[in-house]
Amino acid sequence: MAFGELAKEDWYSILNAEPSDSLTELKRKYQKLVLLYHPDKQSADVPAGEVEARMQRFIEIDRAWKILGNEETKKEYDLQRRELELTQVLPVDAQVFLQDMAWNCNDQSYSLICRCGGNYSISKSEAEDVSLVCCDTCSLVIEILR
Repeated sequence: MAFGELAKEDWYSILNAEPSDSLTELKRKYQKLVLLYHPDKQSADVPAGEVEARMQRFIEIDRAWKILGNEETKKEYDLQRRELELTQVLPVDAQVFLQDMAWNCNDQSYSLICRCGGNYSISKSEAEDVSLVCCDTCSLVIEILR
């Protein structure tokens, strides 16, 4: 699966977890599901069709853990989920080129003043991945063009 398409799967629901769960809680939920669906833990009287379905579920659980169990990939996934949510919920107010935003050396971020007087702000590292930014005061959203 392409890394850019992580947000298309709901890895949290696969682990029966919430985005607010701690890494420890995510691991506990993962371990519980692995014990339930691991191929070596299946009884011999399970029908063949069910064995295949359980194996697929086990693979999904393992993929979910590989993404959510790593802080870096979890952060990337959460950013992509948030961006997807924004495109589905909030309309884009404007498109702005990254180079047209003001650079702040102190906190290593780009910013732009919103028409409400608030601020659109994005860190240098986020600017590489995120294309939608919310105003910190109102509900307006801008799309960052590169």
